[in-house]
Amino acid sequence: MSTNEIVTEIPGVFRIFEDGTFHRLHVTNIVPAGTDPTTAVESKDIIFSPENNILARIYIPPNKTSDHKSNKLPLLIFYHGGGFCIESARSSLYHNFLNLVVSESNVVVVSVDYRLAPEFPLPVAYEDSWDAIKWIAQHVNGNGPESWLNEYADFKNVFLAGDSAGGNIAHHMAIRVGSSCPDGLEFKGAILLHPYFWGKERIGNESTWIESMVKNLDTLWAIVSPGSSGSDDPLINPEMDPRIAGIGCPRMLVCIGGNCFMRDRDWNYTKIVEKSGWNGDLEVVEDKGEEHVFFLANPDSENACLLRTRICTFINKI
Repeated sequence: MSTNEIVTEIPGVFRIFEDGTFHRLHVTNIVPAGTDPTTAVESKDIIFSPENNILARIYIPPNKTSDHKSNKLPLLIFYHGGGFCIESARSSLYHNFLNLVVSESNVVVVSVDYRLAPEFPLPVAYEDSWDAIKWIAQHVNGNGPESWLNEYADFKNVFLAGDSAGGNIAHHMAIRVGSSCPDGLEFKGAILLHPYFWGKERIGNESTWIESMVKNLDTLWAIVSPGSSGSDDPLINPEMDPRIAGIGCPRMLVCIGGNCFMRDRDWNYTKIVEKSGWNGDLEVVEDKGEEHVFFLANPDSENACLLRTRICTFINKI
């Protein structure tokens, strides 16, 4: 008779038991879409992949006109973080953050709720994320299934963005649009907020970390991507990816936390991009003293407001 003991635990994330079942330790606070009372931003949930029952949360600002010739608004495709295994486009953290981004940047946002590991191991999240882009492309002629995109989105002015694991996804979607961009979409930039990358070789201050932290990151990647080649797989270690030079956005903004455990890994990522031969414009900003994705938990802090201002400036640069 099995005792069903815990065989793996990532603190604060999940436990995996001897019989293969698992228990998430992180409980996502799901909130409904609707009209935000503070910003007057409107949002709604739509199913973009009926066969897999995958949704996205779409946001539109109260000011639905633009200074651009098309009089339509920039479109931001956003991917949430959570190590590929927790969180949601419907969580309070991301809902509150994107209400502010939409209001301050005057953009349309499609926030993608991709399927999570370990039930759906990678590359499922990447394929769901790409399916969302293809679904968005159905609207370029103004007759797609979602009226808000038909009416308000400028498909010649599209941006990719994400935080942590979502930043990793945005990076890979930027590479993918570089080689197979759906007809009618023009990607103008990618915004990576504390993106999640990793690798076997320790870089920067990672060699001073306690062993359990390194082990947890190795273990997490092995669980969410059991079919990969390990921590040096190109999906998680961009240094091993020869496709970097093909990033399909002419501009990139990378935001780094000064006290983030991914700090050195993210600075290394910017060096990899610079050396790759990619001929775009790379902007890198570090928020001194800030922890990983601080802007979600402390949206009213000075640095969180500055980060959103950077996003606004980056998107609305003429």
